[in-house]
Amino acid sequence: MGKYQYINRDISWLSFNFRVLQEAMDKTLPLFERIKFLAIYSNNTEEFYQVRVSYYKHMLRHLKEFPSQHIQDVDPAGIIRQINEIVTNQQSIFHMIFEHEILPDLRKNNIIVVNDNDRLTKQQQQYIREVFYSDLITSIQPIILVKGKVRPFLKTGHPYMAMEMVSHENMGKQRRKRYSIVKIPTDHNFSRFIELPGKDDKHYIMFLEDVIMRHMDAIFPGYKVLNWYSLKLTRDADMDYDDFEGDDLIDAIDRIRSHRSVGKPNRFQYDRKMPEKLLEYLRSSFQISKDLLVMGGSRHNFRDFFSFPNPLYPEMEIDNLPPVPIPSLSNLKKPIAAQISKMDYLLSVPYQPFEHYLRFLREAAVDPTVVEIKSTQYRVSDHSVVVNSLIDAAENGKKVTVFVELKARFDEEANLKWANEMTKAGIDIIYSIPNLKVHAKIALVIREKGSKHGDQVYLGTGNFNEKTARIYCDHGLFTSNPELLKDVKNLYRYLEDQTFKPKFHHILVPVFNMVEGFKKLINQEIKIVKKGGIGYILLKMNGLQDGEMVSALYKASEAGVKVDLIIRGVCTLKPGQPYSKNIRVIRIVDRFLEHARVFVFLNNGAHKVYMGSADWMKRNLRRRVECIFPVYDPDAKKEILDILNIQLSDNVKACELDEKLSNNRIITNGPDIRSQIATYEYFHKKYGHQEP
Repeated sequence: MGKYQYINRDISWLSFNFRVLQEAMDKTLPLFERIKFLAIYSNNTEEFYQVRVSYYKHMLRHLKEFPSQHIQDVDPAGIIRQINEIVTNQQSIFHMIFEHEILPDLRKNNIIVVNDNDRLTKQQQQYIREVFYSDLITSIQPIILVKGKVRPFLKTGHPYMAMEMVSHENMGKQRRKRYSIVKIPTDHNFSRFIELPGKDDKHYIMFLEDVIMRHMDAIFPGYKVLNWYSLKLTRDADMDYDDFEGDDLIDAIDRIRSHRSVGKPNRFQYDRKMPEKLLEYLRSSFQISKDLLVMGGSRHNFRDFFSFPNPLYPEMEIDNLPPVPIPSLSNLKKPIAAQISKMDYLLSVPYQPFEHYLRFLREAAVDPTVVEIKSTQYRVSDHSVVVNSLIDAAENGKKVTVFVELKARFDEEANLKWANEMTKAGIDIIYSIPNLKVHAKIALVIREKGSKHGDQVYLGTGNFNEKTARIYCDHGLFTSNPELLKDVKNLYRYLEDQTFKPKFHHILVPVFNMVEGFKKLINQEIKIVKKGGIGYILLKMNGLQDGEMVSALYKASEAGVKVDLIIRGVCTLKPGQPYSKNIRVIRIVDRFLEHARVFVFLNNGAHKVYMGSADWMKRNLRRRVECIFPVYDPDAKKEILDILNIQLSDNVKACELDEKLSNNRIITNGPDIRSQIATYEYFHKKYGHQEP
């Protein structure tokens, strides 16, 4: 592999996050859609520092635990410097968009985000005074800093204000500045945004910190605040679960909130207008090393903008795209099981309703012929219809087994809560397997022998989560194919008993046959080219990072196989090199999150199509339980290929990646094709006028 080059996975991911930021720059989008992309970018960056930068920080703190060659190859200190430099540059663009485009455009539309230059009416002044004294003041904890003596704990991922003050006693004399901090109390169920009484058909919105600043005399009596600046500290949030299993893992999950809240610092964001003297004082007071400094704007935590109010709703929002039902699965006179027993059905959310899957579960819960339901749960929504259906099934006398992955990062506590609820209902809960995460998305329904509809399974690329199914582009397959069912049952048997050694003939599962299976499919295309045929591979994933698989694609390219990659996020494959000259990498970022994993191999025109839960990341291919499944049904296969071809034709929201990780807009002759809108229109044309 010496001649091949690979891009660092995290530097590559920053290119994806910048693509998200580019959507916030797009002036053709409705204003509140641009605001949403600022919030997505901010939230992505926060989690990136909590997890990925934590990885490099951990490596530096525990150098003895890593092989010297690995440290030399990775260069964690150098990567952190590079990350901070890239993020600092992106942050300057971010705040330029917000301050010079978003705020003025809001004002043009009579939505005034109040700044220091805006004069409030007496009614508005009275309103924020009541908000402050009735609600806010008891939740504010002001602290005057004393270097070496007073060093308060900064809560991770939370915005603070740092102030320069002088005592009223020193007014007129040589003024000695004092420094203080105040936490913005959004963790006390206060909205970051306060809507004020309007005037002249205008709508006024005020940041919570600005309300506080206008009453600073009540917080620091005896002092005059000269200036204030924003700051935020991010801490490590990654947790190593590999040493835990059973009850010990549950105890570890119970401790996770406090673990994350006290993690070691890995980023200190500060207001770009902050004086150097104050920055140094804060750095010294909180013992922040220089390599943690990332310059920002006058506001932090833009993920709060997910809840930014729109007083003119639905103006300046994107048009709603109601899901297009599959007529056969919408016919309430016939159970879904009756349809699935006749043919396979492909479900593509959010273009089609997740309700089809929910109905599949609800009907199974009350079907007297159903004896058992098995399901995996990776990320569970707050008010989960999925889990409630499983509970109903158990209460109706079905044997229900659910594999709950407690190690789903940032969802551990929610998953544990739902696992406890299911246990109370009599559901058999299987918790995480040591050293493995179960990431497969499978729901299996088993009926009495000889029943009319037989056993059935739903195999998916995304989580069983009603909330994300409205915004994540995923596929699922309803099937009663006996060969696929046999493989899935063997996979569940393995989940219940790791001493069982299954053999899979159709599905691909890490550790057993996934890497070998994918390499065999790639090599088959190489052999076809060598025999004078046409080799073609089309892969759609969230991430491509595994070195062995990237090398296999390089070899295919060198052999003359054409490769199209639709990769949303991490891509360590380097385009534009002699060994990757036949590989094209595109990235699609639009109103929905591209989340599906699909794998297509031309196979001399008899396409082999696979879908599933696994990206080509090291963790997915080697340290998780995943399920990649074949699509055999001709109609389902055609539908998948049609959707992928639409995406390959996108010249509006697709970008092509080059070796410098630039997101290059795709320019083609002919009409504009925006793949997500075109895909919606595809389903509307195919199903929109059919009767159930």
